[in-house]
Amino acid sequence: MIVPHTSREKILSKLKRKRDSNKPLFIASAGSGLVAQLLEKAGVDCINTFSGARLRANGMGTMAMMWPILDSNKQTLDYTREDIMPAIKGDSFVCACLNPNDPLKDMRMVLNQCKEMGVYSASNIGPSISYVDADSEIYRVLNKSGITLDHEIDMLNLAKEMDMVSIGLAFTIEDARRIVGEAQPDLFCFHCGTTQGGLKGYDSGEKIEQAAERIEEANQELRKLAPDCYFIAHGSALVNPEDFQYCLNHTSCDGIWTGSSTERIPIEKAVLSTAQKFANLTFPNT
Repeated sequence: MIVPHTSREKILSKLKRKRDSNKPLFIASAGSGLVAQLLEKAGVDCINTFSGARLRANGMGTMAMMWPILDSNKQTLDYTREDIMPAIKGDSFVCACLNPNDPLKDMRMVLNQCKEMGVYSASNIGPSISYVDADSEIYRVLNKSGITLDHEIDMLNLAKEMDMVSIGLAFTIEDARRIVGEAQPDLFCFHCGTTQGGLKGYDSGEKIEQAAERIEEANQELRKLAPDCYFIAHGSALVNPEDFQYCLNHTSCDGIWTGSSTERIPIEKAVLSTAQKFANLTFPNT
């Protein structure tokens, strides 16, 4: 098997053509080769791989990656290389969501490994310190021990230096300002929070109208810092196609980012419904 490779230039050119044709960019996460194949067939521009997606594929919640049960970078690299890259044709490019705060790895080495396997894009979400509430004691302890947003910004800058497409992500406007202003990513995703719905979703109570308002407030401010950046959104009340359409209708987003919405939740529904029908089969005359 020969895995298709691409380049930063080809990726950005393709994204520009799509946006110039007034079509929203579409990024989606995949925790398995089958999901990646289906996403590519559906026309997804970018397939994201990260430890949270792999854990979702194993029936755990995305946030399980925040607990020290695994080497997130190793898991991402391993399943991207073995499960994702051999499964796709190259119509979609792959972005590896990495942990730039890994104290045991040189991120230049990690990014080189990505390029060697055909991955020419990287993001700072695997996981990010932005997941942690900035006013919490654990946040202060993590920062004191060297787990900081600085390393994430450095990795995004390094990815661009290494001719990769950088995709920044943050949960708060404060972190978003730093990432967009200091890293100037090619794409930036404002993460509204853990996706609602399904067996493992977390319902914060936020409605789609509130989420869209927060997203647009961020977009308006962040575009001033990086006018050439593509802005997308993800999470919280953005669950189904209607929610994302509402977001596109009421914000200046250039596209969308789905995770559980095109992976965990559809699988839960389809497998459960089909399996229940099989489970209800009977012998004749009973």
